[in-house]
Amino acid sequence: MHTVKVERRINGPRTAVWEAYTDHVSWNDWARIGKVRLAREGDTARNGVGCVRVISNPGVSVEEEVLSFTPPERMTYTVVKGGIPIKDHLGEVVFEDQGDGTLVRWNCRFNSKIPGLGWLWKLVVGKIFRDALGGLDRKFS
Repeated sequence: MHTVKVERRINGPRTAVWEAYTDHVSWNDWARIGKVRLAREGDTARNGVGCVRVISNPGVSVEEEVLSFTPPERMTYTVVKGGIPIKDHLGEVVFEDQGDGTLVRWNCRFNSKIPGLGWLWKLVVGKIFRDALGGLDRKFS
């Protein structure tokens, strides 16, 4: 099992940072990780539990389903289709007050479908998380 942990302090109130992060389609404006769309809205909240977001780049597409959604504190999700060759994925994003800003902790765990390449996917996923949180930070700067 491989683990990726990225955290970043965002200069904005927790509720606003939560709303920006969980408005999945808005990632097109700030995340810089590809085109994002909703394949399915959530069961009780558009971006909540049951929601499936699709993140596409040239040649790569990944579908992620929201598993838990506790505003403005925590969201979990899993990769359900596509992307890099990983399996048993579970992602978690936690939002905590930190002074006048918000500490965002983005973690995931997964196994590699290709033995011996988990270290590479860990580097790739870490970069994706850092890039996205950098975009979120710029949104509030």
